[in-house]
Amino acid sequence: MSIVNRGPTLTQQTTDRLRQAIVAGELPTGSLHSATALGEWLGVSRTPVREATAELARLGLVSIEPNRGIRILETDIESLIDGFELRMIIEVPLARKAALNPDRDARKNLDAQYADFKIAADTDDPEATLRADRDFHSAVLAMAGNTRAADVLHEQRNMVLQTGVGTVPTSRSCQECFADHVDIFDAIMAQHPEAAAAAMRRHIYNTAETLINQETRRRPEFGEHDLRARLAWISD
Repeated sequence: MSIVNRGPTLTQQTTDRLRQAIVAGELPTGSLHSATALGEWLGVSRTPVREATAELARLGLVSIEPNRGIRILETDIESLIDGFELRMIIEVPLARKAALNPDRDARKNLDAQYADFKIAADTDDPEATLRADRDFHSAVLAMAGNTRAADVLHEQRNMVLQTGVGTVPTSRSCQECFADHVDIFDAIMAQHPEAAAAAMRRHIYNTAETLINQETRRRPEFGEHDLRARLAWISD
């Protein structure tokens, strides 16, 4: 049994634990669960489970089927592309803004996250590499002075992870993942805003293309969409 510690934020704990279970595959896509069964699994009552699943339904991770239960959803191609479109809209201009920030502490933090990212990649640990990847992007957003953006993008990252696996190590190595960020780091640290924006745009598109090509092998319908055409309006 997976226990949630009781406290004043029980609903949030329950939401976080269910989200983790979905991303990790403990609750497989397509499976159906009652609020009572999930509550027993987590060691909580049905009330926080119902509140948590309402939030997860808003995020598109589950659907609530009346008189049947809670269905774990598989991310569809439209939702996946929507997420990368959102990343383009948010992260590209914020990479440009980060490059304009001369603050020493912000630059030191980005440098430290980049170094940690390299160490994680060099150890060839996929989980550590993906965490370092996330922390590097968070450091860029923090350097741009917009930590709220990190919360928005956290939901998109969960959606990508829900496809089953990330691009590491299925489609690229830990070292290749790290290498895909080098030009972003170099441009920001050199205070070249347009180069930073272009590097972030290239990276996001490359990640989207790699993931969709990877998932097409498992779900052929993913290959029926023109990613370049979909993102063309924000490609300049």
